[in-house]
Amino acid sequence: MSQGIAVVVRGAGIEHDRPMSHEVRAVVSLAQGEPVRVETVLVPDPGPGEALVRVQACGVCHTDLHYRDGGINDQFPFLLGHEAAGIVESVGDGVTDVAAGDFVVLNWRAVCGRCRACLRGRPWYCFVTHNAEQRMTLADGTELSPALGIGAFAEKTLVHAGQCTKVDPGVRPEVAGLLGCGVMAGLGAAINTAPVRRGDSVAVIGCGGVGCAAIAGSRLAGASRIIAVDIDDRKLAAARELGATDTVNSRSRDAVEAIRELTGGNGADVVIDAVGRPETYRQAFHGRDLAGTVVLVGVPTPEMRLEMPLLDFFARGGALKSSWYGDCLPSRDFPMLVDLHLQGRLPLEKFVTDTIALDQVEDAFAAMSRGDVLRSVVVF
Repeated sequence: MSQGIAVVVRGAGIEHDRPMSHEVRAVVSLAQGEPVRVETVLVPDPGPGEALVRVQACGVCHTDLHYRDGGINDQFPFLLGHEAAGIVESVGDGVTDVAAGDFVVLNWRAVCGRCRACLRGRPWYCFVTHNAEQRMTLADGTELSPALGIGAFAEKTLVHAGQCTKVDPGVRPEVAGLLGCGVMAGLGAAINTAPVRRGDSVAVIGCGGVGCAAIAGSRLAGASRIIAVDIDDRKLAAARELGATDTVNSRSRDAVEAIRELTGGNGADVVIDAVGRPETYRQAFHGRDLAGTVVLVGVPTPEMRLEMPLLDFFARGGALKSSWYGDCLPSRDFPMLVDLHLQGRLPLEKFVTDTIALDQVEDAFAAMSRGDVLRSVVVF
């Protein structure tokens, strides 16, 4: 259980309280590659522009595993978890967009509204996103680095108020929280970045959580043919459930040839690479129609390189795009997608493979690496 801790300071005849902190259980990564642990964490009361959120659910995302393995940066120890939903408990001075009692999805793109991207009407490219200024700590005072500025594998977390997006409280927390990262990345790649149009043919390479979300987004946008490509029949079955009209196991069949055969020999209007490797990007590039669109949403690693004839890029025309967080604007997209889900038009519940306890995150990482799940979700 969370516990408030107040500290009284006395001196020179003055007595006042420092901000209260809340003692919670949370998942931390203490050193690169080591198994994560559940530790006691102190979460401060919100200062100006901040919000204290009681977390109700948090998805286990590949990004958290990348943090644990040192693939993001080396600012250990990390407070993991970022794909979350919960209830605002309190807010700091100057906060007007959310209030205590609001049900929110947490996001890691708290836009500033003042940078050159925001002023050009493209806030999804904001260069100055906000995080809480106060730091959460271990019980001994060691400061923690919250994953993506959130740190939501915790009973409570402290975020910038702009990271809280109000949505309809009728949605289940374990479903709503998925919009905070992976599902939004895939949905947004299809409906925002591409964007998929009614009647388009679409191929999605890689059918994990992000790829399956791109399939669901393509279906929502009205694509006529949606081709799912993966090397795992379990993932292809999940893709079928979320809207794929055709599936291709690229272990046994050339992906580019299959996409072309299924599109009258032309290639797809949109190909979404949800893996992010040179070989899958080549498949996406050659699997699209002339003047078609490639969207890269899978995240490459720094050492990956791609070598192709420059003439190929010129001769095929079209567009080559990357999609970061699905080019989403949380205040616009999260409430809309929750409403579509509650109307029965977007089956977000199908992404939740299982629900787990806080001390099962390390096991969830293993299941995710084996490809056993779309999403494991910690529920509190």
